Amino acid sequence: MSSASGGQSLAAETAAAVDPRVTDLIRDAIIRGEYAPNQRLIEADLGAAFSASRATVRTALLELAGEGLVERLPNRGSRVRAISVDEAIEILEVRIGVEGLCAAKTAASISDENVAAFHGLRARMIESVAEGDLVEYSRLNLYLDVRIRELSHHATASEVLSRLHAQSVRHQFKLSSRPQRAKVSVLEHAAIIDAVVARDPGAAEQAVRSHLLSVIDALREVSSAESRPAAAS
Repeated sequence: MSSASGGQSLAAETAAAVDPRVTDLIRDAIIRGEYAPNQRLIEADLGAAFSASRATVRTALLELAGEGLVERLPNRGSRVRAISVDEAIEILEVRIGVEGLCAAKTAASISDENVAAFHGLRARMIESVAEGDLVEYSRLNLYLDVRIRELSHHATASEVLSRLHAQSVRHQFKLSSRPQRAKVSVLEHAAIIDAVVARDPGAAEQAVRSHLLSVIDALREVSSAESRPAAAS
């Protein structure tokens, strides 16, 4: 077999192994905490869990390594990359500027149709927290972030955020599973939506900044509480 045909065969095999569905499923499972930080990710086990070939799983893990969610270990496969609270806070600090930009651009150009959709999303987020459905609230929270990025029509900012968000969102997911934090967070998200649908770019950018600073404060508080030794009984 010539080197050219061998290269074509490898390219065809790689293309066949690409399945965004599998990448999305593994990413979501990591974000939800189904795989713990530093946990080994066995290709055969993932293939069985997500009905995918080992080649497809391997390709997905390579992509997630590029996103900073997975760490490739020489001759030992892959594991979930541990992201410290300090690193998550640094990522959130970067996100303040970039997400604020996206929110401002979305506010400046949002259509009447999307205004109506955002009003509906706002109502569902408040309802999910009121009913104690924090899994649904977390899903809607992620959806809001994605829609603001999409509607900003800023390709570079969207690409940067898709990577940064995946790395820090595990810590945010843990926070949003706390009922008292969710009650604070939902009001902050409602403020972002209100500014966007009011077509006020400055207010939208400030609402994002206020929300992410609040997340940083909450992460520091939780980290401090977890690091304190338990009181003697």
